[in-house]
Amino acid sequence: MCGRYIVVTKVKEIEKKFGVTMPKGFDFSPTTNLAPGSPGLVITNDHPQSLQLFRFGFTPSWSKDGKLFINARSEGDHNQENRREYTGAKGIIDKPMFRRAIRSQRCLVVADGFIEGPKGVGLQEPYCVYPRAGNGPMALAGIWDTWQKGAETISSFAILTTAPNAVLQKIGHHRCPLILPPEYHSTWLNADAPLSDITSMMQPCPDGWLNAYPISSAIKNPMANGKELLKPTGERVLQEFDYEVYQDIEMFGMGETRARKRRDDQMSLFD
Repeated sequence: MCGRYIVVTKVKEIEKKFGVTMPKGFDFSPTTNLAPGSPGLVITNDHPQSLQLFRFGFTPSWSKDGKLFINARSEGDHNQENRREYTGAKGIIDKPMFRRAIRSQRCLVVADGFIEGPKGVGLQEPYCVYPRAGNGPMALAGIWDTWQKGAETISSFAILTTAPNAVLQKIGHHRCPLILPPEYHSTWLNADAPLSDITSMMQPCPDGWLNAYPISSAIKNPMANGKELLKPTGERVLQEFDYEVYQDIEMFGMGETRARKRRDDQMSLFD
């Protein structure tokens, strides 16, 4: 599952990368620990030119109790062993909770990275998982809906998951967010795209896309925030050039700055 993720890129840079604009009056504060119930940045199929704020935690419009779901398995009830080589049915299209949204209410969820831990241990032993070679922010595949709570309309989303790639397997986690490369974005946001085109995208990302390193379990606290949460506590899963990610994050609106210093032997996690 993907229950915590990271968004630290400037909104202006996100707008430029994805070709979108955030409407006036919206306000988003960068975070190293975006938890369920918090607002996240999404691009939806009905407003593909806008960057919007939706609640992380999907509630379908017909819900009676307002229960939220943070993730949706692309395979549905299939592939219970979470095998990478699985090529069978994508059961999400038949799940009552998600079958309408996966057909007509899809979105891109903007993320600079996400937090995972070994299966059965979770955030007791968390890892920061991030795109390699400065390829962030990423677009995670999502679905969305709106739910009416009295006079309040709540727009919300869930992140699709798939089988783990090699990095998630090394961590010991059994799932991975469905990460969409740029060439898939427009099709994912096209409500008229054939369902077969959509399900064909539901594959684990290539092994070379991600890397990860261990961080403090302080990130368990959903109220915790700040660059110190992403300070490495051990070696990366895959060898790369040296860097100190937590010193290279610009936390806008949190009273922190950084000197944009680069060296040949240093790379930034979030560009």
